[in-house]
Amino acid sequence: MDSETREKIKKTVRELLEEADMNEMTEYKIRQLASKRLELDLSESKCKAYVRHVVNAFLEEQKAKQEEEVEEAGGDDNNNNNNEFDDDGDLIICRLSDKRRVTLQDFRGKNLISIREYYKKDGKELPSSKGISLTEEQWSTLRKNIPNIEKAVRKMESHTM
Repeated sequence: MDSETREKIKKTVRELLEEADMNEMTEYKIRQLASKRLELDLSESKCKAYVRHVVNAFLEEQKAKQEEEVEEAGGDDNNNNNNEFDDDGDLIICRLSDKRRVTLQDFRGKNLISIREYYKKDGKELPSSKGISLTEEQWSTLRKNIPNIEKAVRKMESHTM
């Protein structure tokens, strides 16, 4: 891929990211939209890798801006370098109990949100098979449906009372 094409892809992907609802957008969708806009096939592995690089650079910039804004405001966003990681280097988002936690992990190049039970062995906390790992798209679908799930739970609770 020549430098002119790389620059066009970078510019288009960044424009799409600026316009996008980041709660809804995925790398795949960005790549599809950029393909249409540029009339290029971005499904080749080199193109995918480059789009991923542009997306990650954009996200890092956005994160840095948010952290800077928080610092300027004198606040604390609860992620201020107090991140906790497990023995595998996965980010612990929260602990649901002493044996259950939500983690963000990179598995074969994909980000997964994992809700899992852990057990102790030889002084280490290890993940058990009891749990679920969701892709970013699956997580987004679940998150969008939380109000429906809460509504169903309330309805079920009202029937049991």
